[in-house]
Amino acid sequence: MDAHEKTGLEAAEEIVSSPARDGETHDETQKETAGGPAPGHRKIEVHFCGSTPLLWQAADVKAARETGVVGTLVGSLARQPRQNNRLGRPLELLTEEARLLRETAQAVLFPATTSTDAENLQAVEQYVERQERSYEEQRALALQERKAMLLRALAQKQEDAEEIESLDQSVQDRLDALERGFSLPRPAMAVQLHTARAGLGHTPEERHFLAADWPQPRDERSETRFRVFRDLSRQGFYLTSAGKFGGDYLVYPGDPLRFHAHFIAVCIPMDSPTPLCDLLALSRLGSNVKKTILLCSPSDGDKGGEEEEVVYTSLQWSGMV
Repeated sequence: MDAHEKTGLEAAEEIVSSPARDGETHDETQKETAGGPAPGHRKIEVHFCGSTPLLWQAADVKAARETGVVGTLVGSLARQPRQNNRLGRPLELLTEEARLLRETAQAVLFPATTSTDAENLQAVEQYVERQERSYEEQRALALQERKAMLLRALAQKQEDAEEIESLDQSVQDRLDALERGFSLPRPAMAVQLHTARAGLGHTPEERHFLAADWPQPRDERSETRFRVFRDLSRQGFYLTSAGKFGGDYLVYPGDPLRFHAHFIAVCIPMDSPTPLCDLLALSRLGSNVKKTILLCSPSDGDKGGEEEEVVYTSLQWSGMV
């Protein structure tokens, strides 16, 4: 088991569930991934922060997971912002994942906001004001609950006491002292994570007006990576980034929460020469992490065609017999 690859497995299982359904075959999963969205299927809202595609709403994260798009949670938790074992929204997508969702009509892209500094400052002030108002409301509720607990505790004493008037005055004094000195610690408040806004629920006409085209230039390298990503996704595999393994993608036979990666995909153009020492290094790397290196080269056919072929070559290191 690769410790780096499975970091935070328990946390991820609490956030999203496996999309596999009982009785669903591999072919059915492949057809669902390759085809467009089902009738009535909600469009996934992909928002860009610069050139980085992000999913902010929980419903979008769930819908993307059901299509085989894994992504990476990059948001910190409000209660524990400095740890990185358990992360939350937003979900950062690979550029190939966002582009595939867009081309299969399963998602709509929204460009990065072009707000001015004054508008950003106003939005920050409104956010701080909402947080302060929420804190005051929670403080009042906590004080009311603390008073109720104090009254219940002193009610029992009044039943057995003889000097009722002195006890009543004592209770009132303690309530006044509690109200003057009560404070709710900021870390104890129930933090509201504003990861979605009501204004994002646009009508279809507004979505079409606000939708953005693919914001990144398409060079030969990005086209090669995307064609390989699309072909493997159509075959029902799950893919994540393989930067820490020296490749382009980690290829899983099923949901990464349930399976280990079997392959490290390296995208190489068909006519690109590869030094022998690089092939040997890749083979040794795959052997060390117990995975098969997969050299992926799209064919030189029509790039706009639907039936594009990708040639796969597997590399495995074996000792001399």
